[in-house]
Amino acid sequence: MSVAQAIIAKVQARAIPVRGNDIDTDRIIPARFLRCVVFDGLGEHSFEDDRLGLKAKGQTHAFDDARYQGAGILFVNKNFGCGSSREHAPQALMRWGIKAIVGESFAEIFFGNCVALGIPCFTASEASLARLMDAAEKSPTSEWTVDVEAGLVKGSAGATPVQESATLPQGPKSQFLSGRWNSLNELLLNLPVVDKVAAGLPYVSGW
Repeated sequence: MSVAQAIIAKVQARAIPVRGNDIDTDRIIPARFLRCVVFDGLGEHSFEDDRLGLKAKGQTHAFDDARYQGAGILFVNKNFGCGSSREHAPQALMRWGIKAIVGESFAEIFFGNCVALGIPCFTASEASLARLMDAAEKSPTSEWTVDVEAGLVKGSAGATPVQESATLPQGPKSQFLSGRWNSLNELLLNLPVVDKVAAGLPYVSGW
């Protein structure tokens, strides 16, 4: 993979809203699914217990709502991804189809795990998220654009355009725009330097 191929400047997709503060990683992917050897198949179990709980009440979780199937941008509220540091949470969301998240705030480790997977996590005000979620619920087929460089989330609520400002810390923003968020890619692009360093390490080159 080249740096150019890894650049993430914009994410364009339909949006899915999941309301609620302090949604932790155990709710995103329950602990019983952490026994997997690889992350394949985790996507279908995203929010599994929340979905089952709502279904038992005759209600439908957004991830079970046919209107949002195939969505790629997730709208959330405060402190999303809190709790344990399990990488499985963003892995499950990514495998469900999520490519970007816009929320009021994120748990730090969850945010870092998302960056490592190439999932930009933008923060916006409570009022902005309320408008974004309302628009996504009113018009679930609308296409949205999350612009990394401009810091904007654009879409529509029916015929009404919706645009909200959203922020991304400068470090991750630069990583996404330069393609340097992918640590494996960085190693592959700098193999001569890696080999040179390895040659000077006795536990690599021999005692």
